[in-house]
Amino acid sequence: MQIVPVTAENLRLYLNLAQSYEGEFSAITGKQPGPDGLFALDTPLTGDVRGYLLLLDSIPLGITAIAHGPDQYYEICEFYVVPSVRKRDLGRRFAHALWQQLPGHWQIKQLPQAQYASAFWRKTIASFAVSFAEDQYLDPYWGAVQRQRFSVAPTLAA
Repeated sequence: MQIVPVTAENLRLYLNLAQSYEGEFSAITGKQPGPDGLFALDTPLTGDVRGYLLLLDSIPLGITAIAHGPDQYYEICEFYVVPSVRKRDLGRRFAHALWQQLPGHWQIKQLPQAQYASAFWRKTIASFAVSFAEDQYLDPYWGAVQRQRFSVAPTLAA
């Protein structure tokens, strides 16, 4: 498993998988593709938002968009693993590797209809041996969401 930052050279890989992600979540968000058949991205890779690719044997199997804030504050804005390779522990390993690379304060939010995503994050955070807080949060973009917050110490990240 390899995690690669998105650059101009591999941006197309990220954008291709982002379309699959948007399509999958359209059942929850109600989004429809534009006239070109493409979904608009909710989280473009601009400003402090950086993308990462999950590669396995050079095959792109996942993406994430992470907002990098001040004072080692991070938010997972988007996280996707190709459905055909789910249940192989890749998502958990992907998240854990990111947290090891980026110690600090983390936040993850899910839409209420994505209960399976909230269950994934609870289990994934708990298996990283950190405590976390969970609450309902009123997000300015999505409205009411489920939110987990936790911190990763640099010693855990080593």
